Amino acid sequence: ILVVNKIDRPNARPDEVTNMVFDLFCELNATDEQLDFPIVYASGKDGWATMDFNEKKENMADLLETIIHRVLPPVADVNQPFQMLVTMLGYDSYVGTISTGRIVHGKVKVGDTIVVVKRDHSVVRTKVTKILKYKGLIKVEAPEASAGDIISLAGAEDVQVGETLADPSKPEALPFVKIDEPTISMNFSHNTSPLSGKDGGKFLTSRHIRERLQHEAMINVGTRVEEVDGGERFKVSGRGELHLSILIETMRREGYELEVSRPQVIIKEVGGEKLEPVEEVTIEVDAEYQGAIMQALGSRKGELKEITNTSTNTVRLEFIIASRALIGFRSELLTMTRGTGIMYQSFLEYQTYKGKMPSRSVGVMISQDNGSAVAYAMDGLQARGELFIHPGDDVYEGMIVGVNNKGQDMVVNTIKAKKLTNMRASGSDDALQLIPPREMTQEFALEFINDDELVEITPKHIRLRKKLLSEVERKRASRQTKD
Repeated sequence: ILVVNKIDRPNARPDEVTNMVFDLFCELNATDEQLDFPIVYASGKDGWATMDFNEKKENMADLLETIIHRVLPPVADVNQPFQMLVTMLGYDSYVGTISTGRIVHGKVKVGDTIVVVKRDHSVVRTKVTKILKYKGLIKVEAPEASAGDIISLAGAEDVQVGETLADPSKPEALPFVKIDEPTISMNFSHNTSPLSGKDGGKFLTSRHIRERLQHEAMINVGTRVEEVDGGERFKVSGRGELHLSILIETMRREGYELEVSRPQVIIKEVGGEKLEPVEEVTIEVDAEYQGAIMQALGSRKGELKEITNTSTNTVRLEFIIASRALIGFRSELLTMTRGTGIMYQSFLEYQTYKGKMPSRSVGVMISQDNGSAVAYAMDGLQARGELFIHPGDDVYEGMIVGVNNKGQDMVVNTIKAKKLTNMRASGSDDALQLIPPREMTQEFALEFINDDELVEITPKHIRLRKKLLSEVERKRASRQTKD
């Protein structure tokens, strides 16, 4: 079943997409039966689907009916020993790890003894403590389940996605699911800024962060966590910048305060050769921005693979480019295309290290004192570059408060107030015209910082700071690096 989504958009091209999918199926040597697929047009955002592109429906009934009529029931044998492939993991503080998947063969009951067949083909015995079936979107407890059922099962603690739960009489593994290797890593640590705990955070210590990250690594097979510096910091690896950004945003909403470093690609060495992850990137923009995009990715050592003109007067550009070259590019793309550019990316393979990449071309303005930002001081700074703070915002020594367009870091005083005198002030002195500052987002922050900087994440604010807050410490570290 082909579902063409987002057809409510003004630049929708369902016929072109359908032809592309058909061509792909032909390249994959699909059978005539597979090529005869039904087409459903949908808008996931608005919650409707239709078989007729020109007829908008009120719900997803057309898609549901198509699934019922076209998808065959699972081929399963309830008389064979129990087998289930784990496709998702969850956690409950009462019952422990919850394994979700479809029962391929046999039956299982609460209290049954089963085994976990590991990737190394070792076997771990355990007992089923709870079975949950799905009724719509709701989980309901059940005494047993049989072949074909999609269930969640508690009792198996030492289990990972892709491993098999089986009957002890026949501990055979189903085909293992290949798990993509992490390509990006970041360092997480507890918030050490002077404003720690002042933004309503509930979880402030390294212990809280360790427990949360260990829980994430247990239920999300794509996440790996390593302790660094005796457990004060944690190296978290994932399948891309977006993957780790979602984890950070989830933790922020849960009430965690933390500091995170700049994303770093995971480099491998094979046979003495340095390898780095490379991605396939597809960018769709209006034709007027084509040259700017090609120049930007060309400077990042991207290899142009294909250019296609679409039926909606846009251009589709396909590149092969190193993952680290894309760090910071998404926001640059939106700026260049005035928010209209669309980018898709997917991991391709590890290739030979591409060498040094262009770095940030601007410097930053760094606060020299703790206090509240004053409009009078900010008025004198905004000519030097874009600011990140509003008047009245709390600042501290070492906090990054704006961009310095000259390309060098500059320590500034943002809490300096105008001295009062017995002279009458002119009206222009009171009417300061401040340019609205950039509203800080997590995506921009992670893409903007350098290796000597951190992003401070709290439930209410996202701030940028230097790793070393004191100017004296930064100068000392700089001299040691040169030596």
